Amino acid sequence: MTEPADPSGPDAPSPRLGDDTMAVRGFHLIEHLLLVLIALMTMAAAGIEVGGIIAARTISLADILLMFLYTEVIGMIAVFYTGRGSPFVYPIFIAITALARLIVLQGKDMSPDKILFEAGAILLLAISAVVITRAGRA
Repeated sequence: MTEPADPSGPDAPSPRLGDDTMAVRGFHLIEHLLLVLIALMTMAAAGIEVGGIIAARTISLADILLMFLYTEVIGMIAVFYTGRGSPFVYPIFIAITALARLIVLQGKDMSPDKILFEAGAILLLAISAVVITRAGRA
C-alpha cells in the first residue's frame, strides 16, 4: 500500500510571485529609473569630455578610448531595455576597453610584467565574452 503524496514534498508546485505583484513592478520601475539616470549621467560625462577636447583642440587615443567606454555603457543600457543580446557581454567589453585605456595611459611608466598581466586579463576577458556569446546561441 502506498502513502498519499505529501503536498509539501519535492513534487509540489513552489509558490512563485507573478510579474504582476506590486513588489516586482516596483523593482522594475526602480531599475528603469536608475537606467535612465545612468544614461543621463553618461551623456553628461561624454559632453564634458567633448567640451574638454574642443577646448584643448587636440584628440588623444585616451580620449577616443574613453568615448568608447561611454558608448559601451549606453549600449549596455540599450541591451537591458531591448532584451536583445547578452547583458553579461557588455560589462566585459567595458572592462576590456578600460584595461586597454589603462595600458595606453600608463604604458610608458609601467613595468613590462604589469603590462603583460593586463594584456593577459584582456585576453581572458575576450575568451569569456566568446564563451558567453556562444553559450547564449546554443
